[in-house]
Amino acid sequence: MSTGQQDRTGVFGLMLLAVAFVFAVIVSNQLFSGVRLDLTENRLYTLSDGTKRILDEIDEPINLYFYFSNEATRGIPSLRDYAVRVREMLEEIEDNSDGKVRLQVVDPLPFSEDEDRAVQFGLQGLQLGVTPDPVYMGLAGTNSVGDEETIAFFQPDQEASLEYDIAKLVSTLADPERTVIGLVSGVPISGEFDPQSQRMGQPWIVYQQARQLFEIRDLGTSFESIPEEVGLLWIVQPKDLSVETQYAIDQFVMRGGRALIFVDPVASIDVATTPGMPQGMPAAGQSSDLPLLFDGWGIDYSAQQVVTDAQFALRINSGLGGPPVRHYGYLGVSADGMNQEDATTAELSALNLAMAGEIRLVEGSTATFEPLITSSVSSMLKPASQFAFLPDPASLQDGFVPRGDALVIAARIGGTLPSAFPGGPPGSGETSGSENAAEITHLDESASAANLVVVADVDMLTDPLWVQLQSFFGQQLANAFASNGAFVVNALESLAGDANLVSVRSRGSFSRPFTKVDELRVEAEARFRETEQRLQSELADTERRLGELQATREDSGSLLLTPEQQAEIDRFTDQRASIRKELRAVQRGLDEDIEKFGTTLKVINIGLVPILLTAGVLLVLWRRRRESRS
Repeated sequence: MSTGQQDRTGVFGLMLLAVAFVFAVIVSNQLFSGVRLDLTENRLYTLSDGTKRILDEIDEPINLYFYFSNEATRGIPSLRDYAVRVREMLEEIEDNSDGKVRLQVVDPLPFSEDEDRAVQFGLQGLQLGVTPDPVYMGLAGTNSVGDEETIAFFQPDQEASLEYDIAKLVSTLADPERTVIGLVSGVPISGEFDPQSQRMGQPWIVYQQARQLFEIRDLGTSFESIPEEVGLLWIVQPKDLSVETQYAIDQFVMRGGRALIFVDPVASIDVATTPGMPQGMPAAGQSSDLPLLFDGWGIDYSAQQVVTDAQFALRINSGLGGPPVRHYGYLGVSADGMNQEDATTAELSALNLAMAGEIRLVEGSTATFEPLITSSVSSMLKPASQFAFLPDPASLQDGFVPRGDALVIAARIGGTLPSAFPGGPPGSGETSGSENAAEITHLDESASAANLVVVADVDMLTDPLWVQLQSFFGQQLANAFASNGAFVVNALESLAGDANLVSVRSRGSFSRPFTKVDELRVEAEARFRETEQRLQSELADTERRLGELQATREDSGSLLLTPEQQAEIDRFTDQRASIRKELRAVQRGLDEDIEKFGTTLKVINIGLVPILLTAGVLLVLWRRRRESRS
């Protein structure tokens, strides 16, 4: 064969190979559309069991309409990529619904009937600047009785909650009746009237999220009966509740009512600030407690003690002009401090708390006790009074001696509970102020297994500890940097009896905290603090000696230093230089330890993993070749 023929054959072969490759790609795209191999740690791209159970429980067909402006986003590849992610999730939900969920993908072209329909649903058309036409990327759903639910716009930075948001919409359409929650709050969680602007303030974000799932009724803080339709109590920062109100809560729980209770030894949201105080430093802590009910139910909680933690401590601005310092009372609880067996806390990324308390059962209690949030073993209790005025949070490290065991901050309490009013209603034999009180039979113990979630921190509900408000094309959007809101909604959903959504929400922890680095930093800070205290002790000792030498001088009025005084000052100067050198060595040692740890990780990820993968591939090829020869 001539060289020209060989060249033509080679070119023809390459053309055939290219055609075969294109054909294979087209066929594979058609045959394996939507098929993927999910290798993520938490299987983030696979429907959770909770979503599948929600789909199995659908009785009537549900129609979903995914409105995405395909033409208007030609020049926005990032948004188009996320739209594919949303559509694939919706298609997977449709495929797993056995025909109960029907999906339609709609491109709402400008001035079309589809766009009018999207507007009627309440979907948002955003003006992104790169295109003159509004961009839609939202979801609308309807059920057989005409109920409508929508997701106005899918935010790409909220991908972690994508499955939960869609599952919540489907669940709401499948069961439109929402649990009624009775709110008993001593702080303005639902918003309060601002006398200056003469307008109502915005509700807390966690309240807004709960209101999307439940019907919330504000019961106030003074009542003698609870409406029958209320199935769950949400008690926040209870202070000085009347005996009659506590009796109503007690009997509600005795009759099988469920409750989510937030108390706090030092609630910074509920304090009056003093001018000139550093931000985040309360002038006077306002505690909350239910001593009558807790004592009767066998719950041990002290409003006089705060959990401090060296490992989970957060860095905050002290307000003194220096760098951020670790505040042992402000905790960033990682997954290690959360119950991974309970759907309320399973796989949440992080929870931020402030000056929380401890919860446990009294000795001899027959109730069940399941910790949900705990401190690390590097923790101890400190008096709440120490936090009333704390100009230097670093002072919490003084005298810090870890107990060696984790302290429970939040717990699920169940089983048979005794009534906090064993003698009957308050003022028995007298006329009650409530007509219903006489009609309801008093119970001395819970008629069915109780279900309570008690949390010894109220500040975790406040916006600054877990969510950041941002303006997104004129819309106020909340971006969560901690899982506080998810924890509250999970707790409410689990108490309300809908555990399916809980298992969906608790998936997908994208945060990978450097726990090893945190441990190194805690150890280094302890050494640094110890060395610094030794320096201060040496300084005080030197000042004392100088004073003694000055007192023994005959010419005590002289300003000249004696040889003994000069020698003492020189000795201290040398000692101070030595200790400061130690302080720098401690800090350098921390940086070196972290750098060595980072280098080790880089070697493993960049070098070792590719080598192992290559060796694995070569081993497979060698075995196949060996088998083919044999």
